[in-house]
Amino acid sequence: MPLPFLTADRGFDQATDDVALPHADPDYWRRPYRPGPWRVGGAAVLLLLASFVMLAATAIALTTEPSSAVTVMAGAAVVIVVALRLLRMGTWVSRHGLRRVGFLRTVTVPWAKVSAIRTVQQPVRWLGLPRTVQGQALVLVTRGGGAELPGPLLTDHNADFLARSEAFDRAADSVEAWAAEYAGR
Repeated sequence: MPLPFLTADRGFDQATDDVALPHADPDYWRRPYRPGPWRVGGAAVLLLLASFVMLAATAIALTTEPSSAVTVMAGAAVVIVVALRLLRMGTWVSRHGLRRVGFLRTVTVPWAKVSAIRTVQQPVRWLGLPRTVQGQALVLVTRGGGAELPGPLLTDHNADFLARSEAFDRAADSVEAWAAEYAGR
């Protein structure tokens, strides 16, 4: 079963100089980078935990009351949903705008409200934890100065780009290319 949220737009890897945005359908929401190893590894650990919980639910169903097994199985379903949501988090783009998918909240900003997207040096959160380190961040500047997206779009110390500075640069360039093409309209 293909999982489209795990794959980035493969055209960005094979981009040529004459094609700024190699995409087939700009109406389709896509993440212009691949999920990082920290994000995928965390989701894999959660899915492994869910499989053990489901095995325990099966053992409970065979030995005791089925109502207890249903409760444990519901816990496994919650862990699976959390793992899938972790994989879906990130910055997504389409012809309609820019979307930042968080764990609990998704915010979409239409390109008409985007004034600029730029990379800046600033303190960033390390793997989303409260600890901050000096790093690079891709920030969104909206028209009228309204802060619709709290925090940066991407950082070089989040779960997708920790210890992958070249991948961060490619992803930032891709998002900036989308903004250059669609924000000026």
